[in-house]
Parts: sequence; C-alpha cells; structure tokens
Amino acid sequence: MALLSATKVTKSFGGLQALSACSLDVERGSISGLIGPNGSGKTTLFNVITGYVTPDTGTVTFDGVDITANRPDRIFARGIGRTFQLTRIFARMTVLENMLVATRHEESWWRGLLVAKSSAADVAKALELLDFVGIAGLAELQAGALSYGQRKLLELAYVLVADPDVILLDEPAGGVNLTLINAIADKIRTLNQAGKTFLIVEHNMEFVMSLCDRVTVMHQGCDLVAGTPAEVRADSRVLDAYLGGGDEDEDDLREAVAGA
Repeated sequence: MALLSATKVTKSFGGLQALSACSLDVERGSISGLIGPNGSGKTTLFNVITGYVTPDTGTVTFDGVDITANRPDRIFARGIGRTFQLTRIFARMTVLENMLVATRHEESWWRGLLVAKSSAADVAKALELLDFVGIAGLAELQAGALSYGQRKLLELAYVLVADPDVILLDEPAGGVNLTLINAIADKIRTLNQAGKTFLIVEHNMEFVMSLCDRVTVMHQGCDLVAGTPAEVRADSRVLDAYLGGGDEDEDDLREAVAGA
C-alpha cells in the first residue's frame, strides 16, 4: 500500500474543471515527481492533498488513514510538510526568527520576545537545519534580504523543523541558478536516504528525470501516465500532451526525451 494516495479526486472552480478523477500514489521512501503542462492541475492536486482545497469527490489517504478535507494544520501535524511555488517567509524577521516560528505552538506570540521565549534546544535545532541547507551564516540577516534561491532553502529548513515523513515541494528548482539547483537536489537525496519521502512538482525536466524514482504526468486535470522516468520518456502521450498545448516546457521536454 502506498504511503500517500489521492484516488479519483475531482475539483471544479465554477465552470473550470481543475481535477477530473485524478489519482496518484507515492510509495514510502520514494522521490516521486509530478509534471504536466501549465494548467494541468498539479498545484490544485497539491492543495487538495495538503488541505488547502477541499475536493468535490475522491479521497486522500496517508499511511492508511483517510485525511480528505482535513485542515492544513492537522495534515502538517500528521507528518506531511510542504513548500510553495511562491515562498512564504516572514520578510521582516531574521532568518533565525523565521525558523523559531516553526518551533512555537502557541497561537500568539510577540516578535520581539520570540528568541527569548525559545529554548536553547529550539535555537540549536534551528541552527542545525540552517546549516544543513547551507545558510546558517545568514541566521541574523533579515529574511527579506535573501535571494530567491536562499528563500527556497529557508522554506525547506522551515518545513524540516517538524520532521515530516513526507515532504511536498512545489517547484524547488524554479527561478534558481544551476549551482543551487544541484545543491537542492543533493539535499533531497540526503534526506531521502535518511528516510524522507518526497513528492515534487517541477517544470525543470532534467531535475525531475535525474532525481525521481517515479513520475506522474498530468494533463487536463487527469493522471495521464505514471511510471519510471524511462517509461515516461518513452510514452508518446506525454510529448503529445505538452506539444498539443503549446506549453512553454516544450524545449525542456524534448531535451529530457533526447537524454533518455
């Protein structure tokens, strides 16, 4: 049984059918990819899985438990963490303060007392995770001053504070230079070797095909193809889905197929 599954999920927004009987399985210990042309429903499926959108029909299960329509905080508490395509950080706080927010459980707190209220263990854990992602030296810098790539690293470190079993990454390589893309891939592999399971939405085909064990391709709200990167590359329906929509990922997909 898959660790995380979405089964026959359907979601409409007014007259727009965003998901249509879409299914997805993520095996425990895997690095799974989710790709597809723009508007194919990838982010909507992510939002359904993590509780930000309630499906019209279908179910989401995690470790055998139905979590369909659970609130995002409850899903996070169960062991599913996620990042966002547009990073969500507290720009006026320091990098360290951002991390300490993730260690707080109170519903309200004062920014000026945040560090003082945090235990030495919380601070040590925050700094350890910042060191893991490579930005510990920026701990006292205001987060709003970080580069886009550094913000992605901060968001990843933030998610790791809760030690989730499954980590959903929304375009981790988007808008990031090649050096940082490779660094992010290395961090994902290291975490995966330590037992973390990943589901990654990404437009960078080379990143997905070189990193993931299994890839699901979405098209018009449906799961079109699922298989190993080699199987996905070899399936003509995948290229047709991208080229038929005139998607901006066409060149990347051709290069990925050529690299098979």
